[in-house]
Amino acid sequence: MRKTMNFGLGRRSGTAFGWLQRPFRIITLLLFALLPVYAGISACAQENPLGEVNTQPPPPAPKSPEDLKPVVEGANNVAANATSRRDARIRVDVNLVLVPATVTDPLNRLVTGLEKENFEIYDNNVGQSIKSFSTEDAPVTIGIVFDLSGSMSSKFNRARKALSEFLRTSNPQDEFFVVGFNDRPAVIVDYTSDVDDIEARMVMLKPENRTALIDATYLGMMKLRDAKYERKALLIISDGGDNRSRYTEGELRRAVRESDVQIYSIGIFDQYAPTQEEQLGPILLSDICEMTGGRMFRVGDIADLSDIATRISAELRNEYVIGYRPSDMKKDGNWRKLKIRLVPPPGLPPLTVHNRQGYYAPSE
Repeated sequence: MRKTMNFGLGRRSGTAFGWLQRPFRIITLLLFALLPVYAGISACAQENPLGEVNTQPPPPAPKSPEDLKPVVEGANNVAANATSRRDARIRVDVNLVLVPATVTDPLNRLVTGLEKENFEIYDNNVGQSIKSFSTEDAPVTIGIVFDLSGSMSSKFNRARKALSEFLRTSNPQDEFFVVGFNDRPAVIVDYTSDVDDIEARMVMLKPENRTALIDATYLGMMKLRDAKYERKALLIISDGGDNRSRYTEGELRRAVRESDVQIYSIGIFDQYAPTQEEQLGPILLSDICEMTGGRMFRVGDIADLSDIATRISAELRNEYVIGYRPSDMKKDGNWRKLKIRLVPPPGLPPLTVHNRQGYYAPSE
C-alpha cells in the first residue's frame, strides 16, 4: 500500500512538473525572440527625441529671427492692462514713457472727455508723437499716509470719515495700505482691498505725540515698491509740518523726484500756524504733490473733508494716460523735463493740466 501510494504520488508529481516546465520553456523562447524587437524600439526612441519613450527633454530648437524679436505686451494701453507686480510683471517696451495727467477748469472742476488730439507733449522742450492714449479707469495701488499726532485729536473723527469716503468711491479693484505716524511711522494696515477691514482698524487708533511727516511719506514711497499695479499713488492726510523726522526735506524731494508715484494730500491746516514747522508744512506738501502731477487740497472748513476726499478719488479714476517714445532717448541717467500743452475744443474756458514735471532717463 505504501509503495503504491509513493509510486502514485511520484508519477503524479513528475507529471505535474513536466506540465509546468513546458510553458516556462515557451516563455523563455519568446523572450529571446523579442529581444531584437525591444532593442529596435529602444534605438528608435533614442533617435527620436520627440518620442514619449525618451524621458530626457529634447534640446531646444533653433529660434527664427521672428522668435528673437522683443515681446511687447500691453504697450498700446498699459494702464488699462496693468497686472499684478507681485505675481507676474507685464512686459513693456522700456522706451515707452507713460504720463498720467488730469485736467481742471477755472473753478477747479475735473474735465473729462478730451481726446488724443487735444494734447501735445514735450520731452526736454521737443515735441513728441503720442503713441498711446487711455482714459480708462484702471486699478491703482494707493498708500494712505495718515497723521496720528496729538494735534489731530479734534480732527481725527472727521479725517477718518473722509478716508472712508475716499476708499468707498475708489475703483473696487484698487489695493491700499495705511501708514500711520506720530513720533515715528508704522504700517498699520498692509496691502488689502477690504475697505471694511481698514475702517475697523482706524477706529482703534488714538492721536498722540509729535509729527514725523517726512519719515512717514518716505516709508509710504518705499512700501509702494511692492505695489500690485503699475499705477501707484500716495494720499497724505495731515494737519501740520514735520517736527520729528530723521529724513530731511531734501532727501524726501530727491526720492519723490526719482519715483513714479503720484502724490495727493489733504492739508487740514490751522489758520494761524504757531511754529515754523507748521508754517512750512503746506509748502512742502504742495511742492511734492506738484512734482508728481498730483495736488494738495487745503481744507478751509473741516466739514468739507469728505467732499475733498471724493474729488481726489474721482481724479484718480479719470486720468488721461499719455504714452510716447522719446525721439532723442539718451541713456545718460539725466533729468528730462516733461510738459503737456492742451489744445482744447473751441468754446471751452482756459484749462489747466496737472502732470509729472519730469523723469530720469535710464542709464547704461
